[in-house]
Amino acid sequence: MTYKNQLINRFAVLSVAFIGLSACAAPPEGGGTNDPYERVNRASHEVNKGVDTVVLRPASQVYGKVVPNPIRRSISNAAANLDEPRSIVNHIAQGDLQDAGHTFFRFLVNSTIGVFGLFDPATGDFGLEQRHTGFGDTLATWGVREGAYLELPFLGPSNERDSVGLIVDIVANPLSAIVSDSSDVQVATSVPSGLNSRFEFSDTIDSLLYDSEDSYAQLRLFYTESRRFALGEQSSAEDGVDPFDDLFEGVYGGLYEDF
Repeated sequence: MTYKNQLINRFAVLSVAFIGLSACAAPPEGGGTNDPYERVNRASHEVNKGVDTVVLRPASQVYGKVVPNPIRRSISNAAANLDEPRSIVNHIAQGDLQDAGHTFFRFLVNSTIGVFGLFDPATGDFGLEQRHTGFGDTLATWGVREGAYLELPFLGPSNERDSVGLIVDIVANPLSAIVSDSSDVQVATSVPSGLNSRFEFSDTIDSLLYDSEDSYAQLRLFYTESRRFALGEQSSAEDGVDPFDDLFEGVYGGLYEDF
């Protein structure tokens, strides 16, 4: 496929995605969750829970116990570094040039001194902490409402706005313009990174999925409140410190960052 055809296909997908924003309904008053698709969402939840039970949880335990922590950390660092170009583009789209510059220099430092992102001197030596963002955050900055809650098969909790953001993040990944065969590189890092996150968050996730009376309702609550808190749509007075800030991005993010 020629580069021109790729651009046309991507534009078509993005157009469909933006049209889908018209379906984003306002959340209910009082900060509750809008879940008109609960029946379908619960079916997806059972699929996701089954995949976790059969594949993700046992695989993450093997990975976490067999692979030494320094190696696991380095692979996760590399996966996070490969996602930095996407954050840079979205910071610019949000009009946040300060964070865009911060993330650019972080990517530059870790890609060079940090040996292609295997190490993170940007944080430890230069004070350039990660400031991850995606197109879902960009849409929120542009005033798009979160819409209805969704649980996507194999991709986990989301909402209408974040689902559109996910589509755009996948089809318009700027890394493909920097690294040839970027998909292969990302698969080699994002899959083990996702397993590592599942291992590190195992107590929280196991409690959420297997110890709660209604794991679907709990996951929906935690995801919705975490996203609102992260986007400033819910104040810290309502939430306190959010213990789930990185849980969903870490565990589910690795499932699609290979695109």
